[in-house]
Amino acid sequence: MKRIRWTWLAAALALACAVPALAQDRAKINKQLSDSANIIQDLTSPNTTAGIPHQVLAGAKCIAVIPGLKQAGFIFGGKHGDGVATCKLENGRWSPPAPFQTTGGSFGLQIGAESVDVVMMVMNDEGLKSLESGHFKVGGEVNAAAGPVGRDAEASAGWKAAILTYAKAKGVYGGITLQGAELNQNHKATEALYGSDVPMNSILSGQAPATHDPAVRQFLATVHSAQQNARAQ
Repeated sequence: MKRIRWTWLAAALALACAVPALAQDRAKINKQLSDSANIIQDLTSPNTTAGIPHQVLAGAKCIAVIPGLKQAGFIFGGKHGDGVATCKLENGRWSPPAPFQTTGGSFGLQIGAESVDVVMMVMNDEGLKSLESGHFKVGGEVNAAAGPVGRDAEASAGWKAAILTYAKAKGVYGGITLQGAELNQNHKATEALYGSDVPMNSILSGQAPATHDPAVRQFLATVHSAQQNARAQ
């Protein structure tokens, strides 16, 4: 009887610890979604002349955002960032957001900022499949290039790259390279957002459990509006 009582007590304590932790994880992913929506809005605003070109935004198959990626000195050697991604579905809507992490690599943006906001535009099926896999290395399994800057700029030389990458720091916009960086699904954030560890490919193909989270709706609405406005140009 005493053993049963201790078992129940241990279970209750574990649950008491797990609930606050889950709430913290949920708050963290919600902030990432909200920050990501603001970044997309900033980089695609009609008032922004140095942001992502209309041509790139209109043709993107997926969009991934990493808010506030930290750096040391002038490169992001071995740093870590958390982000969210969404892909265009056949019905014209955007998939639920998929949390991911980036590690390693060298991010050559010579602006000396302590952190930057990064946006990755996935432009073809190669990039789409790599993102859906939940694990790939930029420059290894998939090629990437610094994206052209300016709302009316042509994609030109970088257009054939699977991923075009942008960054903003201290009000400065620029294309950057992510060579050597690894992207992996963030399983902890996925579970916090959907209640279970849904595979990356299921999320990005629109098969994640329904969520009525305001931060999710804001992020997806911002991405949809940005691409619609770009296609109207």
